[in-house]
Amino acid sequence: MSAVAAAEQEAASPRLRVTEIFFSIQGEAAFSGLPTVFVRLTGCPLRCQYCDTAYAFTGGEWRTFEEIESEVRGYGTRYVCVTGGEPLAQPRCPALLAALCDAGFDVSLETSGAFDIAPVDTRVSRVVDVKTPGSREVQRNRWENLALLTERDALKFVICDRADYDWSRGVLAERLPQGAPCPVFFSPSYTELPARELADWILADRLPVRLQVQLHKVLWGDVPGR
Repeated sequence: MSAVAAAEQEAASPRLRVTEIFFSIQGEAAFSGLPTVFVRLTGCPLRCQYCDTAYAFTGGEWRTFEEIESEVRGYGTRYVCVTGGEPLAQPRCPALLAALCDAGFDVSLETSGAFDIAPVDTRVSRVVDVKTPGSREVQRNRWENLALLTERDALKFVICDRADYDWSRGVLAERLPQGAPCPVFFSPSYTELPARELADWILADRLPVRLQVQLHKVLWGDVPGR
């Protein structure tokens, strides 16, 4: 196939590299508890020290949007979460998100916060991480994203220790002094901080954030594809 023909075929049937598509219970943010289809895209330029999806950094299979939508539809739920890795590392990800919205799904995106979320369709619920010092990727935060958040979105801090908690509280005070336009979640790093300890800190400070415990890990632990 010539380069021109390959480009034409790609334009007609755009593809993304996919690590896995699976059906599980959403464990995070506003849709927590809902049966959800997860589309895990391949690749991530970050290396957070607590990452539990390093298997998605490489590999995967090329899938067309039509193939992805068909498999998602087969699970019979309206809720779809596109995750990674870092899904926005693949430039065609926003187009897939829009296509899933057009197909009638209720779509969420889990992103590291290191990429511009402006190209993402506003029908999508964007769950945006703020990387704490404990992640070892704090320098990757794209602070411009904070101004783009809407009430449909969510802001998530993964807290590794007390220093992370104090840093995160400072970020909210300095960068969002009037409050965030969306829910803010503080989530304890799964193997590093007991959820009860984080809860005590939040209560002591009367901090207007939501404690988030990863429901899927409570149910199944660190099992890939769950």
